[in-house]
Amino acid sequence: MVRVEDAHSAMTYDEALYALRESLAFGIEPSLEGVRVLVDALGRPQDRFRTVQVAGTNGKTSTARLTAAILHEHGLHVGLYTSPHLVAYTERIEIDGKPISEEGFGAVVGDAVEAGRCLGERARAGETLPDGRPLPQVLTEFELLTAAALRAFDLAHVDCAVLEVGLGGRWDATSIVEPTVATITGIGLDHMHILGDTVEEIAGEKAAIIKRGSIPILGPGTAETTQVFMDRVASVDAKPYAVRPVGEVSPVAEKRTIRFSVATREGTLVEDVWGIHAAYPGLSMHAPSYQEPNIATAVATAEALLGRALDLDATRRGIDGLMVPGRFEMLSRDPLLIIDAAHNPESATALASAIRERFSRECPEGPTLLLGVLSDKDARGIVRALAPAVGRIVVSASDSPRRLAPERLADIVEEETGTRPSVQPTLAAALLALLCPAPSADVSPSSRPPTPLVASGSITVAGEVRGLVAAGLLRPVRIGDSPT
Repeated sequence: MVRVEDAHSAMTYDEALYALRESLAFGIEPSLEGVRVLVDALGRPQDRFRTVQVAGTNGKTSTARLTAAILHEHGLHVGLYTSPHLVAYTERIEIDGKPISEEGFGAVVGDAVEAGRCLGERARAGETLPDGRPLPQVLTEFELLTAAALRAFDLAHVDCAVLEVGLGGRWDATSIVEPTVATITGIGLDHMHILGDTVEEIAGEKAAIIKRGSIPILGPGTAETTQVFMDRVASVDAKPYAVRPVGEVSPVAEKRTIRFSVATREGTLVEDVWGIHAAYPGLSMHAPSYQEPNIATAVATAEALLGRALDLDATRRGIDGLMVPGRFEMLSRDPLLIIDAAHNPESATALASAIRERFSRECPEGPTLLLGVLSDKDARGIVRALAPAVGRIVVSASDSPRRLAPERLADIVEEETGTRPSVQPTLAAALLALLCPAPSADVSPSSRPPTPLVASGSITVAGEVRGLVAAGLLRPVRIGDSPT
């Protein structure tokens, strides 16, 4: 783990959070210049371990976590960097499957903030980059966090690090690395105000993580924009691998194609994968079927990093034992409460399928959906995807400043379904009303036991509900239990 004594400018955890929140004001910087000079000031920690970079509209978090778990089971010391967090910032930096401590987080963020402060002073003094351009005076939250994560992995002497791209690819701070493996899970219309208006434009932004010398892995979700990726790999003289279901056309030769087929979806997902170096039958995961392509893509990524066949038992252990926080995660068994971080129409469609799989027998009318959406997301598309799979919708909002007002979300639900949903001002109020109904509440006590509840619509909703349960609002099962 990170040795705090090796950090030069350790902050407390609270001080680190304050510094990061201050940097939020600087938003997104469409440039790698800031993070480049920052990691240079920290001694280029990314040069001392191999990296895997994972981009995609959907599936990238699960694929990154699966890849890290498989590599760790093969004896590697593995760092994992994901975003955003559900409850605490420490979740974003993991080493060998465990989040960094608050003390360690403060230490590495302190180093990044101090390096950034020194750069700002040099910039204000008129110092320039070697090409004459001014040094950046301010750094964004994600630049600081990324530099801190790389510093943490360096201090922990990891063998490799799996980095989830935060947004896009071309200008994402994680693109400061020269990845050994560049994995793209799939493309959808998300963050259009930043990345582009078409899937081709968005694909172009994500394809930029493929660099000369890297091994590209094209996940199943890239099929619609195959040519964009093939043009990119040709431009950097890379040789791609593709992950495709059995029977689907591949953009590369069969010997460079990883195939997968699902054996069963009843309760536990069981999948067979045919990699480049070996076959991996009977890979199981307590998860909905939307994890099918992510399992296969993670296997392909791990094979590519190691350059050899994986050990079947180690691969099975890595996948079977993994829980992906906020992805169809059961927080309470009685009453039944599941959270999912679906935040765009594509992920909402996958969630709808998972809901039908899970509840078709015991609750054929569908669970209640507690829905909260962010204002910059396609709320209408999310509602259209989820409404047919649930019996009732209750709308609310997380405490995010980007939240869509519940009344406006209720309007959208009514326009799409013809029924006005119940409105709760906060997620805490909604959970209490739905899962702990009192005679005075807007839920009849005769309805006990309450209908199963799925909370979704944004990562912030999933995270806030998780935090409320962890704080004792409900009697939770062990957080991370399988919903199957």
